[in-house]
Amino acid sequence: MTATLLVIDQGTTSTRAMLFDAGGRVLARAQRELPQHFPQPGWVEHEPEDIWRDTLALAREVLAHGATPVALGLTNQRETTLLWERASGRVLHRAIVWQDRRTAEHCAALATPDNAALVSARTGLVLDPYFSASKLAWLLDQVPGARERAERGELAFGTVDSFLLWRLTEGRVHATDASNAARTLLFNIHTQEWDDELLALFAIPRALLPEVRDNVADYGVTTLFGQPLKITALAGDQQAATVGQACFEPGMIKSTYGTGCFLVQNTGSEVLASRHRLLSTVCYRLEGRTTYALEGSIFVAGAALQWLRDAVRLIHSAGESETLARQLADTGGVYLVPAFTGLGAPYWDPLARGAIIGLTRDSGIAHIVRAALESVCYQTRDLMEAMQADGAARPASLRVDGGMVGNDWLMQFLADMLAVPVERATVSETTALGAAFLAGLGAGVYGSLDELAALWRRQQRFEPGMSEERRAVLYQGWRVAVARTLSQPESLAR
Repeated sequence: MTATLLVIDQGTTSTRAMLFDAGGRVLARAQRELPQHFPQPGWVEHEPEDIWRDTLALAREVLAHGATPVALGLTNQRETTLLWERASGRVLHRAIVWQDRRTAEHCAALATPDNAALVSARTGLVLDPYFSASKLAWLLDQVPGARERAERGELAFGTVDSFLLWRLTEGRVHATDASNAARTLLFNIHTQEWDDELLALFAIPRALLPEVRDNVADYGVTTLFGQPLKITALAGDQQAATVGQACFEPGMIKSTYGTGCFLVQNTGSEVLASRHRLLSTVCYRLEGRTTYALEGSIFVAGAALQWLRDAVRLIHSAGESETLARQLADTGGVYLVPAFTGLGAPYWDPLARGAIIGLTRDSGIAHIVRAALESVCYQTRDLMEAMQADGAARPASLRVDGGMVGNDWLMQFLADMLAVPVERATVSETTALGAAFLAGLGAGVYGSLDELAALWRRQQRFEPGMSEERRAVLYQGWRVAVARTLSQPESLAR
């Protein structure tokens, strides 16, 4: 019987467990939506015990299909920050989600030219509340007694991967991988170590930090699912998706459309420093060798449709959006800028707020829904243009994955707006697939990245068909709309 691989894919809006065979085919899946908590405007939290309960239940549900996996791989929403007691495992506060903006003022106060240069040079990131460091500092300062306890070594910090690993191994392993560590603002991506100057900048005690390992490593054993199961891989969700899309050669690029959108281009052994406010980051680290990437992060993609469904109730399901978009020749000049939690790359304006612009008496629900879909494509073009301005190669195609890519209309508009062919993979759950591939490398199921690349299959290719003139007019309208949402107009310049 072929080897099987268990994956836990803990995302922003849901938790999934999936079982794959060695050919990358899905044997079983289970998923639960994860409640979001918004205690104040701009604050986003998750209940850690919800995450843990769902992780256990979903893994047990897929394992009930009868297969005995050879290894477990874990992939996760990145930057989301947790703090817990080492002795008991009790979490001291709700998880502060990557979208949370409560530390915007703290980051602004720290963002002197010297500090910004230090952060950029060491981490490849920008000084923004998106990342973990300021969230952790907030927890240490706001949870009574937390800072003193942290300095005594009583507490542990982790992103979601590290928290789940701790729970899965019943407190035996406090570790993370290089791709998650690289998103904290505390990790030097050149030396591949926690950085003392960055720890001092954010006043973070080193005793809190997990050990950093390769993406494929010995992460211990869990006994919570019956027979002992080796945990052989950890990876942040976007890095896992890059592996799942087999983007192993420099210049290859993928974009994941989930809650947010994340465009990642492999830059090989080179750290390509961005001059246009993109992120230089770890793509993956295998056998001690680091492969880097250039990344653009969009905070709101699928979350815009979730907002249309849940908050303003213009649609009953995300699937309605394609039907509504096809009803129209265009949006009639309506643009939706989904800056609900500020704007990410390349603007990095945490105080920007969402807007619907260009409404007339003729505007209706379909116009607003289509504008929400189009905003995903315009934001992707923002990132693609910034990457090319940084010297990255123009890609031959864009590989796409995530919950939104089943929308054929959206994928065609994306190809039209980018003037680049868009390739949709056969397995749409590419994040989970990447974690399975990495776990399989750790378990000896696969022998090389070349073997993984041979497993990638294209389901459909969308060729650009829009005229350059039309493309330019639409995109210029987007730029005007974004300018009206910015708190810092200079953010529009790249």
